[in-house]
Amino acid sequence: MHFHLPKPLHGWREFAGEVGVRPPEGGSGFGRGALRYRRKIFAMFVRGQLVLKLPRPRVDELVAAGHGIRFDANKGTPMKEWFSLDPESALEWAPLAHEALDYARSASAARSASAARA
Repeated sequence: MHFHLPKPLHGWREFAGEVGVRPPEGGSGFGRGALRYRRKIFAMFVRGQLVLKLPRPRVDELVAAGHGIRFDANKGTPMKEWFSLDPESALEWAPLAHEALDYARSASAARSASAARA
C-alpha cells in the first residue's frame, strides 16, 4: 500500500488549530515546506519526502522496520533524531507527523522547565 503525501504547502491543514504550530512559510530555501512548533521544525518536505524529528529510539525502530532512513541533509552524516519516510511505506504520514509534534512539545516543555530552574 502506498501512502499519498499532501502537497508540501497544503498538508499543514491537518494541524490547523494546534496551539503553537505555524504553517509552512513558502518561499525559497531550507524549511520552506516545514511545520514548526514554537519556531522549531518538527516535520518538513525535503526533495518530495516527508522528514520528521522523532526521538532516537523511535527513529531506530522505524528504520529497522524498513519504513525509511535517517535524514542526512545531503551532508553524508545521518541525523539521529530525523527520519525520512519511504514513499513505499504503508505508514500514514499524519500519525507520524503528530508523533513529531508531540516530541516537539515535550522538548519545548523540557527547555522551559530547565530555563525556570536556572
